[in-house]
Amino acid sequence: MSNDHDDLLQLSGNVCKKGRCPKVLMIEPFFGGSHKALIDIIGKKLSSYTLVTLKPKKWHWRARCSALCLMNIIPEITTEKFLFCSSVLNLAELLGIRPDLNKLKNIIYFHENQLDYPVQEIKQRDIQYPYNQIMSCLAADEIIFNSCYNKDIFLSNIKKVIKMIPDYRPKDLDLVIAEKSRVLYFPIEFPICCRKIYKENDKLCIAWPHRWEFDKGPDDFFKVLFKLKSDGFQFELVVLGEVFTEVPKIMQQAKEILKNEIIHFGHEEVKNDYFSALSNCHVAVSTSKHEYFGVAMLEAVYCGCFPLVPRRLVYPEIYPDKCLFSDLEELYKRLAEYCDSPQTAIKNRNDLDLNIEQYSAENLVPQFLKIFDDVGVE
Repeated sequence: MSNDHDDLLQLSGNVCKKGRCPKVLMIEPFFGGSHKALIDIIGKKLSSYTLVTLKPKKWHWRARCSALCLMNIIPEITTEKFLFCSSVLNLAELLGIRPDLNKLKNIIYFHENQLDYPVQEIKQRDIQYPYNQIMSCLAADEIIFNSCYNKDIFLSNIKKVIKMIPDYRPKDLDLVIAEKSRVLYFPIEFPICCRKIYKENDKLCIAWPHRWEFDKGPDDFFKVLFKLKSDGFQFELVVLGEVFTEVPKIMQQAKEILKNEIIHFGHEEVKNDYFSALSNCHVAVSTSKHEYFGVAMLEAVYCGCFPLVPRRLVYPEIYPDKCLFSDLEELYKRLAEYCDSPQTAIKNRNDLDLNIEQYSAENLVPQFLKIFDDVGVE
């Protein structure tokens, strides 16, 4: 092992260690996307930790079985004092089959929650997922949500889940869980020198920087853009975001119908190129069916985009009223206005009353380090 404690030592395919005497055991059963990003961002500043991960595949199986899969992968506890995991892990189950972990202070972070998660068909709802998360909260010493909306919607839906139990229903679980819950926003690493408030392109450039999945509402977004095009409005389009195995059908349709408007269509692996693409856009749009924080939209705002977001979910917590739309008809009208006058979008962005720095890693990571009683590293 290197004498430099900043080095990350790979102990096995699933286990890494930083520092000689790690204080924190970080477990992430779905090590991809924002889940990986959070670990990476915190890990840079933690003085020492042990990291145990599983690949970001088959989310439903990770949520069901990750405790069992991790049981023999997690190394023997030596100097660790804290366990930090995401809500994908069934923490209660893990503590039952690895009782040695009970001596750690167990902290769980909610990027999203399954008590209010949208599904394509109601019959697909699997009560096991929300049940697992409730059990994890009961087992945890501390629960952290990435927004007030996420925390409130989770707590308010606990009784609804418990009501599905035919009898012997426990009472006041929401109060028990609320007592050890708090909010810490996701720490975003904003780029340096990527903000371009004054756009050079004459046409309105629209960004859609989301995962290519059902819950991000691509059908609604492209429905509005198809109407803009058919009504004769001119615009350019940048479509970013991660692409997975099952791509919504609308994505291919959009690629064909909007081929003359598209200037970028696909995931941008290189982060600087991703930010550069956003910095060339006037507006960024969300039509998400669920959102508990929304890193991509805040990154777009930082890069100079004016945000247009639904008047629901987490968005009213973060964005001023003039960024919110009530329905797709209002979104259409706002985009049509900006197509006629891209300078209006630029002015609205320049006048935007949003303290973006409060969501920065620079501001938030020290608060995460306090959880572990860790002064961090330079």
